[in-house]
Amino acid sequence: MSDPTDTPAPDAPETAPDAAAEPAPAPFVPDAAELAAQIAARLCHDFISPASAIVSGLDLLEDPTAQDMREDAMGLITQSARKLADMLQFARVAFGASSTAETFDARELESLAKGVFAHVRPELDWKVEPAGLNKPAARVILNLAQIAAGALPMGGTATLRAVEADGRVAISIEANGPRGRLKPEVLRGLQGQERGDAVGGAWVQAYYLWLIVKGVGGQLAAETGEDRVTLAAVVPAG
Repeated sequence: MSDPTDTPAPDAPETAPDAAAEPAPAPFVPDAAELAAQIAARLCHDFISPASAIVSGLDLLEDPTAQDMREDAMGLITQSARKLADMLQFARVAFGASSTAETFDARELESLAKGVFAHVRPELDWKVEPAGLNKPAARVILNLAQIAAGALPMGGTATLRAVEADGRVAISIEANGPRGRLKPEVLRGLQGQERGDAVGGAWVQAYYLWLIVKGVGGQLAAETGEDRVTLAAVVPAG
């Protein structure tokens, strides 16, 4: 795949010389309270599954008629607690103000991203070159990683790359796997457009990513092919 610093966005379709180019749709500007509610709903969706599984495991432990399932219950609790902890640590950096630090160690970001991939079918191939990344770049990397994981429902590999040059960080992730695709609402979010009639969970992360990139004067692009999704972003390194 080419370096996203050279091709920050897919080429626009050619038009006939005498044809008027269609203007790009205006970016969607949501109500701040509604956007906050959508992000909160997305996070609750991520956390409720492992939290509910922990409660189910505890219920089994307390059930006197299910003592033969005690080992299964402990396994469920352990696995779900790890998933919940991984998702919480990921969200603190990807969505929240996790610390006052302005630079994140790439090894920490790798651990957070792989913590999410540990609970989904696809695998993450981490090829990030900079040793440290500023907060916008860190958030872009983590959100791109999770969006790519969601684009591979049947498994596959998401290869994440990041390079720094000329005061910019170029980030790309290529997701390859059976039925690899972006949901229409995710694509709309990556383009800064409203979600339409779709449920907001997948859209709001993509739209939040678009806000981060545009907020620092960067660029964001998405390209899809047969069983393949490529996402790329360029943000300032400083």
